Amino acid sequence: MTSAVFSYLGAELVGVTVGEAQNPRRAIPRAVKLTFFRIVFFYIVLILLLGMTAPYNSPQLLSANTASDETVSAEASPFVVAALIAGVDGLPDVINVCLLIFTFSAANSDLYIATRSLYSLAIEGNAPKIFGRTNDKGIPIYALALSSACCAIAFMSTDVGTFKTFSYFVTLVTIFGILTWISILVSHIGFVRARKAQNIEDTALAYVSPFGVKGSYAALIFACIITFFNGWPTFVHNPVTGEKFDWRNFIVSYIPIPIYLGMIFGYKIIMKTERVKASDADLFGGKAKIDDDEAEFLAEEMRRKGGVRETKYQKYYRVTLGNFF
Repeated sequence: MTSAVFSYLGAELVGVTVGEAQNPRRAIPRAVKLTFFRIVFFYIVLILLLGMTAPYNSPQLLSANTASDETVSAEASPFVVAALIAGVDGLPDVINVCLLIFTFSAANSDLYIATRSLYSLAIEGNAPKIFGRTNDKGIPIYALALSSACCAIAFMSTDVGTFKTFSYFVTLVTIFGILTWISILVSHIGFVRARKAQNIEDTALAYVSPFGVKGSYAALIFACIITFFNGWPTFVHNPVTGEKFDWRNFIVSYIPIPIYLGMIFGYKIIMKTERVKASDADLFGGKAKIDDDEAEFLAEEMRRKGGVRETKYQKYYRVTLGNFF
């Protein structure tokens, strides 16, 4: 279950990146729609085609679960297995190169998000001030240094083996990712409640969630169920190892929950924050600055284009490949 959820993590990064966009009212709806199209195409459609090509009992796929840490092969990738079955010479190597590039891209985006998040926390006074310092190019070097140092954990090995350690990290990242989505969903529900309490209509927003607050409630229920039952296999007898209770997996599966709750309540206790009523929530703070930045950006964009309208080829790209790249 956690492996499936891990594949879909990353969509929440849109909220951080578009928050720094020059024209968020146009960037946010487009980014959300593109994320949806990419998930449908790259995950659902391609996985469907992949499942029709690579059999479930393929020896290469099974080797990923039976091989030792030192003998796990790149051929265990389902995409590589599909290419080998197709018999196209050189294609498996091309796929491995693409997977390596995708891995670097994902690591780069995660490093960016970690740096900007820590920087924002420091600016708001919720993290040490040193992480809010930047160099002459505006790069938060101290936040970047700490985020980069955390990447060294990837080289950690324990007595259970590197492959098992990697699976532990996948589980931890997945659960923390789900907890992040729980926070996002709770925030969205609170935002909708505050908007209704202050009589702000949907037409005042640049983007409205297709399923509204009901979709957030449904997603919140599913996220809580996954979080609660993700470590259920640890209570089931393992016929291979003979263990009745896998305490290592139990800790890895559930340790994020007390950490998450401890940070929430710890912050409320230390900062002595109080609950904000929906009718008193500040929904317009910073709006004037965003309006000014948007007007300046649109004026500069119009000046740069010189009033030239979108060409026919640009329009074709925008409505076709532009929805994926």
